[in-house]
Amino acid sequence: MSNLHVLILAGGSGTRLWPLSREELPKQFLPLVGERTLLQETVLRLVPLASAQSVRVVAGREWQALVRHQVGGILSRDADPVIIEPVGRNTGPAIALGLASLRETASAAEDDIVLVCPSDHVIRDRDAFGRSVRIAIDAAEKGALVTFGIVPDGPETGYGYMECGPEEESGGVRPVRRFVEKPSLEAAEAYLKSGRYLWNGGMFCFRLGRMASDLNRHVPEIGALCEAGLGALLDGFESLPSVSIDYAVMEKADDVAAVPLQAGWSDVGSWDAVYRALPADEDGNAVRGNVRLIGGRDNLLYGNHRLIFGVDLHDMLVVDTPDALFVAPRGSSQKVREVVRELKKEGRREVVEAPVNARPWGTYETLGQASRYRIKRIVVEPGARLSLQYHHHRSEHWVVVRGTAQVNLDGSESMLYEGQSCFVPKGTPHRLSNPGKVPLEIIEVQNGEYVGEDDIVRLDDDYRRER
Repeated sequence: MSNLHVLILAGGSGTRLWPLSREELPKQFLPLVGERTLLQETVLRLVPLASAQSVRVVAGREWQALVRHQVGGILSRDADPVIIEPVGRNTGPAIALGLASLRETASAAEDDIVLVCPSDHVIRDRDAFGRSVRIAIDAAEKGALVTFGIVPDGPETGYGYMECGPEEESGGVRPVRRFVEKPSLEAAEAYLKSGRYLWNGGMFCFRLGRMASDLNRHVPEIGALCEAGLGALLDGFESLPSVSIDYAVMEKADDVAAVPLQAGWSDVGSWDAVYRALPADEDGNAVRGNVRLIGGRDNLLYGNHRLIFGVDLHDMLVVDTPDALFVAPRGSSQKVREVVRELKKEGRREVVEAPVNARPWGTYETLGQASRYRIKRIVVEPGARLSLQYHHHRSEHWVVVRGTAQVNLDGSESMLYEGQSCFVPKGTPHRLSNPGKVPLEIIEVQNGEYVGEDDIVRLDDDYRRER
């Protein structure tokens, strides 16, 4: 049997799940329906099928440290699990980059099998998923380009479809006759009734050499750079077209097969989808967080820290975050994109900045902000430390409220305990570390003519971030 390599695609902004998902923190890095993030759940689902050494995550440069942090305890530390995209160019160039990297950093052979999965989907039945993957591997070893088709449970208009022929006598795969864009409701109902159509789940399985050959044939501007090697592809990546692998290859290639997948799949691409993915009570209410209800049916109430109390609500979506509240009837969540467009026109920071933002060393939460100050609650995990850094435009005042802080201030080391504080002047190199066994919590007050997150000059960083 050929070696199996896994590419997890961790791009995408996830703005359809605003206000929880932000440009700074897309949905794949959030614990949206469980205790782990969607990326972590994806990795845990795939490692038993391949190995910790064979899984790579393709992500933008801005996410590399966060990806390493979230998957570091799951994947092998012998090799860097992150393949860095210089810029976002959709799934076609991302997969080409993955293939070139596997060839050069994992010694992947042309006959090796590559499984490609998104990082932001929910799949509840891991056993069923594993069975479908093994069917896909068998078909890929015979030369097919394989995609996974989700067996539809309703006339969904938000997904692309694949028209498939009858299931082959052996192997459990169906030949793909054509790919169909998102249909009207009438067309979706006809597709469902015919039994010939599957949802396009965005997961693929193929021999490395087969996909590389098809890239060269159908999109030579991508395929030629992939064949030229990783360095050439990285150098020319910004010039590549932004194109999906479906449009670039799958819709044009010969011998494309679909494996029907019934494994509790959801792309959790909207709040309505999140409602369907969460468990509901006997009245159809799905709740998360500090939520109480009297009366009402069929609601999603997604809370944060503060109490949400709903009375006699019916078919509503309520999503609360520290700095924004979203309320809409169920069925209207696709209009979140319109909300985000309007807020971006207004230059609202709530579209970009996450109120509680994850970092490789812990989290920070903005408690208050104005033109010349910003107040943060910072939590540093045990044994972790921030980068050695300085700021051009702001000073900082730290107050320890829990744990022990080790402070490096212009080369001088000191320890701070609960209730103690220190001042960090503008332009002074500094570093905050947690040498203890419990999370370190501090309140940071920034003051200056500019308090944006991009006013950071890193001198040394454990997570290899540029800024």
